[in-house]
Amino acid sequence: MIDCHCHAGPGDGFTGPWDTRASLGAYLRRATAAGIGRTVVFPPFHSDYRTANRELAAIVRGLRGRLIGFAFVHASRDAGRVESLVREAVVELGFKGIKVHRHDARISREVCEVARRFSLPVLYDVMGETPQVELLAEEFPTVSFLIPHLGSWADDWSAQMTLIDTLARRRNVYADTSGVRRFDLLQEAARRAGSKLVFGSDGPWCHPGLELAKVRALTLPPRVRGGVEGETILRLIARAGRYVPPSRCVRAPSSPAARPGPGAAGSLSVSRRGARRPV
Repeated sequence: MIDCHCHAGPGDGFTGPWDTRASLGAYLRRATAAGIGRTVVFPPFHSDYRTANRELAAIVRGLRGRLIGFAFVHASRDAGRVESLVREAVVELGFKGIKVHRHDARISREVCEVARRFSLPVLYDVMGETPQVELLAEEFPTVSFLIPHLGSWADDWSAQMTLIDTLARRRNVYADTSGVRRFDLLQEAARRAGSKLVFGSDGPWCHPGLELAKVRALTLPPRVRGGVEGETILRLIARAGRYVPPSRCVRAPSSPAARPGPGAAGSLSVSRRGARRPV
């Protein structure tokens, strides 16, 4: 069992828990009790993500295989140095993916190009801007995009319905289950996209056992359940760090058809109502 969405380490702000500190003590006890054996982690919000990623790496090393690190990058503030930051995170720190948040800035072509170059999945919190995911899938068909909260922490029903449609049609788009309040939407996503849903808790602030209970209540077929509970995220990170030179990053034809299984692994912007609380 793998939780694909958890924050860990210190921030350097005082706006709220999301930029102050993400301590793992209670989370790890709760996750162990729920049968969660591994967790994808990334830093909380920070003014310097290179520093934050290094601090996270020390936590990952200290727990000896329990955690899987993703590098947090700021699409605007880190512009021009995203490749350097990600290269360090992958080559030196052993990280397996990239985290981007709309609260910082909209994702950029630079971030997507770097993800493609290093064969990394991108966990991008769009804060309700789910129409943009269609652009990402079309422009970068060999990058796997994992969208948390089914597209909206703010419980934006229309945004989540839009993402479910994209999830069903685009084979390089995935979504995590963290923080989704409307169970019927999770059921619809599972019906239409199967194991392209991935279990996430949004720990340490959300209880992983409670978030997992939602997934278990879906009563998924065994093959689909295996994907949701860990097999899919393992496929998405399986090629992490395999460098593809820019000359070989040729844009492949994109097919709108989707099926459960592994993802093919300036700013692209649209406007939509976002979340009230960044996570």
